[in-house]
Amino acid sequence: MTKIEVDIIQGRGTYFDLGMKQGKIHRGSKLSENHKKRRVKSAKSYSTELSEAKRLMESFAPGLWLELEGLSEGMEWPLADVIHEYSGYQGDWKKSGCSAQMQDGIYARNYDYHPKTYEGRFLIWHPETAYASIGFATRMIGRMDGMNEKGLAVGYHFVNRLKPGDGFICCSIARMVLDTCKSTEEAIWLLKEIPHRHAFNYSLYDSSGHAAIAEASSKGVEIKKGHKLACTNHFELGDKRSENRHRLEETIQRKKRIEGQFHRALTPREAFDFFNRTDGAIFKKEYGNWAGTLHTAVYVPETLQVLIGAGGDRKPVTIDFKDWLNGRDSFLKKIKGTIETDLVFPY
Repeated sequence: MTKIEVDIIQGRGTYFDLGMKQGKIHRGSKLSENHKKRRVKSAKSYSTELSEAKRLMESFAPGLWLELEGLSEGMEWPLADVIHEYSGYQGDWKKSGCSAQMQDGIYARNYDYHPKTYEGRFLIWHPETAYASIGFATRMIGRMDGMNEKGLAVGYHFVNRLKPGDGFICCSIARMVLDTCKSTEEAIWLLKEIPHRHAFNYSLYDSSGHAAIAEASSKGVEIKKGHKLACTNHFELGDKRSENRHRLEETIQRKKRIEGQFHRALTPREAFDFFNRTDGAIFKKEYGNWAGTLHTAVYVPETLQVLIGAGGDRKPVTIDFKDWLNGRDSFLKKIKGTIETDLVFPY
C-alpha cells in the first residue's frame, strides 16, 4: 500500500499573480525536481513553437499565457522551458483509463493513470478575467477534471496517442473549457475549434442537465448528446471508430457497467461510492499499466458541491464551491488516502 496526498490550493487574482503563486509553491519542491528531469527527456520527444502556442492560447483562452509568465517568474525557470513543459501545446501523453457518468444532476468521474505522473494538486481558482473553477490539476495550468462557477463540468478520457497532430493536449484543453465556457453547447463549440494533439473523449455536463461526449482528435470532432451518458476510453461514432485501439473489451464492459446504473437516480454520495469502491465495477488497480484509479470526484452543477477522494474506499471530502465563490475560503489543506501499489509518487 502507498499513501497518497492531494494539496488543496486556493487563489483569486490576475492570471499573472495566480501563476506566480503556483510557481513559488512549486519552486524547489520534489515535484519541480522531477519535472526538471522530465524536461530533459521531453525536449527530445517534442518541440514547441512559442509564437504559435501563444497565438492559439490567446485565441481560445486569453490570459493563460499570462499565467505561464507568472509561473515562469515564480519558479525561476526560463519562459521557454515553462511553455514547453506546461502550455500543453505539442506535448506528449501516455495511455490512461478514466470513467465518467452524467445523469440526474451529477457528474461522477474516476481518474485512472500511473502514480509517477500524478501531481497531487486540487485547485480552487479564480482568474479575474475568467470563470472560477474547481478541480484536480496537472501540468501546472492544466486540469484533469473540474467544474466552473456556471456549473459546467468536464473530464477527459484517453483513446489513442498514435499519429499525433499539431495541437494542445487534453489537460490544457480541459482548462480552456473551464475558463471560457458556461454551458455544454459552448464547450462543444470550443472543442470543435481548438486543435487537438491526441485522440481523447471529453465528457461534458452542465447545470441544465445537458450531457455530451466529444470524440476529439487531430482528425476532427464528433459529438454525442443526451441526458444520461457514460464515457470511457473508446470512440463510438462513425469513422471515429477507426481511431480506436485494437483491444476494446475492457473499456466497453466498463461503460456498460456504468449504463447499468441509469435505471435509478443516484445521490452524489451513492455515485461517489459506486465509482470509488475498490471491489466495485469501475475502480481500476492496474497502476503499473497506466490505468489505476488515483482519485474520484463527483461534481454537482446545480448546487456547485464537489465530493472528492484520493485513492479507494474513501469517505468523500465535500467542498461547497458556492461558499467559496461568496468569499469564504475552504479550511481544507489536504486530502489523504491509500492505493494498492508500491509505485512511488513524484511529489
